[in-house]
Amino acid sequence: MAADKPIYDLILLLDLGAEDSVRAKIVADARTAIAAEGELVGDQDWGTRTLAYEIDHREQAEYHLLQFHGPASLIDGLEHTLRITDGVVRHRVIKLPPGSTAVAATPAPAPAAPTAEAPAPTAEAPPSEPAEADPALAGA
Repeated sequence: MAADKPIYDLILLLDLGAEDSVRAKIVADARTAIAAEGELVGDQDWGTRTLAYEIDHREQAEYHLLQFHGPASLIDGLEHTLRITDGVVRHRVIKLPPGSTAVAATPAPAPAAPTAEAPAPTAEAPPSEPAEADPALAGA
């Protein structure tokens, strides 16, 4: 039985100070590079998120997750390109453990349907029973 191809996660943190077209081009170029040498199996736009700590005085970044199969040359090329590309705050390629599955593209969340609020309880709960005294301690 042939071993499954490993899945890699590419996490991109893009600078919100860069123009929208520049950020879109960075993601499109990464997708193109992956498609040229490997196979893109998952793609998610996580949107703008607050960073855990400031990076170069930035408090927020635009997050993207690209999951793919590919050779080491693809990973080396992505690492080199993303390291020198203006507009990339951080990037990381992570090899997932064997048996991991890729995530599919997540659609935008649908608005929540209005729900009827549950009525507040009107009856009070009965008071709890006092604990019985230990007979061994009663004589003390």
